[in-house]
Amino acid sequence: MNDPNTPPLIPKPALAALAAVKPASPSDSAPDEQTPIPNAITAVESILRQPRRVQFQLRQAGSGRLIALLLFVAIGCSLFYGFIVGTFSGGTQLWAAPVKCVIGLLLSGLICLPSLYVFACLSGSQVRLVQVVGLVAGLAMLMTILLIGFAPVAWVFSQSTESVVAMGALHLAFLLVSAYFGLRFLNAGFSAQEDWSGGGIKVWMMIFLLVMLQMTTALRPWIGKADTFLPIEKKFFVSHWLECIKQSNDSGPGQINSASR
Repeated sequence: MNDPNTPPLIPKPALAALAAVKPASPSDSAPDEQTPIPNAITAVESILRQPRRVQFQLRQAGSGRLIALLLFVAIGCSLFYGFIVGTFSGGTQLWAAPVKCVIGLLLSGLICLPSLYVFACLSGSQVRLVQVVGLVAGLAMLMTILLIGFAPVAWVFSQSTESVVAMGALHLAFLLVSAYFGLRFLNAGFSAQEDWSGGGIKVWMMIFLLVMLQMTTALRPWIGKADTFLPIEKKFFVSHWLECIKQSNDSGPGQINSASR
């Protein structure tokens, strides 16, 4: 029995194979991904370079402070980008557009939050509500950071064109690109959860995009001028866009002075 020439019961290659298929656990994360995020600057760097670090910290107890940091950065970036949007028309739009950017961002996330939590539960995830709130806050923060990156381009066009439709299309393109990366962050955050099937996440993404696009019409005008802060007529966003294009073709560039009616 103690013969040194006796082969082991389990060959070494088999032992290596068993070790290779050992399931990963949250404790297997890289040490730098488990480092706390102390301030807003670190939160920005982490969500751009180490998104898994943000996702890991959101799963920990006491993540409320991090969520507050994410929302703080998202609101600040929204205000700045809204100011850039307002430079196209100037006047009251210099303060109205930033306010509408913040309201639209927060309302879109708040309106879609319950459905996201329901889809997460139906998909078999044991995620807590606070984690869902954190992932939505991270989505908002990443979106607005990317919009800040597009802000210089938006400003150049706002100072060199008078076409409301062209500027609207440009800002819409920036918004959709930012939403893509933000939703990718949110999806990765849920994928890191155990027992997550992801069955309803794509449906929720479509719901979020529709709500966000409707906000661009419900809170109009973002670009151009109007007599009221908010519209007095209800419209679907597709109908509103088509009317703006038709009005632009009929009256020529620079003649649309109200996008709210």
